[in-house]
Amino acid sequence: MDRIIIRGGNRLTGRLPISGAKNAALTLMPCALLTDEPLTLRNLPRLADVDGFGHLLNQLGASTSIEGTRPEDFGRVMTIRAGKLTSTEAPYDIVRKMRASILVLGPVLARAGEARVSLPGGCAIGNRPIDLHLKALEAIGAELEMAAGYVRATAPGGRLTGGRYRFPIVSVGATENVVMAAVLAKGPSRIENAAREPEIVDLCRCLVAMGARIEGIGTETLEIEGVERLHGATYAVMPDRIEAGSYACAAAITGGSLELTNVSADDMGATLAALTEAGVKVEARANSVLVSADGPLKPITLTTAPFPGFATDMQAQFMAMLCKADGASMLTETIFENRYMHVPELARMGADITVSGRTAVVRGVDKLVGAPVMATDLRASMSLILAGLVADGETQVSRIYHLDRGYERLEEKLSAVGADIQRLGDG
Repeated sequence: MDRIIIRGGNRLTGRLPISGAKNAALTLMPCALLTDEPLTLRNLPRLADVDGFGHLLNQLGASTSIEGTRPEDFGRVMTIRAGKLTSTEAPYDIVRKMRASILVLGPVLARAGEARVSLPGGCAIGNRPIDLHLKALEAIGAELEMAAGYVRATAPGGRLTGGRYRFPIVSVGATENVVMAAVLAKGPSRIENAAREPEIVDLCRCLVAMGARIEGIGTETLEIEGVERLHGATYAVMPDRIEAGSYACAAAITGGSLELTNVSADDMGATLAALTEAGVKVEARANSVLVSADGPLKPITLTTAPFPGFATDMQAQFMAMLCKADGASMLTETIFENRYMHVPELARMGADITVSGRTAVVRGVDKLVGAPVMATDLRASMSLILAGLVADGETQVSRIYHLDRGYERLEEKLSAVGADIQRLGDG
């Protein structure tokens, strides 16, 4: 199994390109199931999760092809053709590896009138039920039954009716699923308290490019007028705001200066505001963000929240960065109840972190020390990389398959801006 070796102490400087967003890509790919015409996605990141989702689409009868890119390039162009769905079942052996697989439920149901999907897996960061997905689909006409670890959904008469649903709490995945299902319903749908994440906006814009009728994009109320069919389209995946935030933390923790290119600062408001509060200099440009730190980091207080609040996917990276702040910081995790699994690993490197329930107090230390550490989930993995960049000596991060799910060629990008980092295999 591969591992990453980091020798800390180097200040990161230069330009670092940001890839297409993992979370957006995994939402856009199932849109191809809604039409018999090809959907071409540009700026698609080279990630294990993207490859895994491609295999799931193949299982359902869609073909996937890579066009016009070289292996050494970042990003890919993928064309997905679902001329005919040969299966309406997403099996356990594929779905268990990736929670995002549940996002085929809505589009397969809308296209074929039925779908059978295994309950999902993914990162072990707490209880993540799909009840809101199911309640939203029921509200627009689906009939559901659960058996043997699968959910079976049907649309009486072969087509969803449309309807109204208000989410009791904001759910990104459930919003995505019901929006994809509603675009082919017989009648209108109104989705209230919808998630407003930039990835939701990206999804809606892609669907509109395919012929969907959606009003209220970017707001908490989405009005969807169902159409008879969608057509193909070519669409570029949005930049990855979480990857950009992660590398911004890398600049901050190393006292470096990075220009993050292919970035939309508008999608990163809470992250950039938190960096500024921590004493990091942030300059938003047309298609890039310059992040630099030339003094001690300041302690801050953060609470995760749905967009436009501070993203839960940035909590672990900020925790690592704040290990070098001059004072005590407080982080509160409100989205997932088990997202501090990286704390014991950071402690192995000399971090001073106390966890009480959903709150963590991070007391800055004079130095971190390299050590063998183990990744526990995707964003936790990045927190260990960040700590390794500034730690004395050598840090070895194992179980990096988590990283490969969400960070395209991480060691190449970091090496190019001055990090002493390499990937090693068991051999």
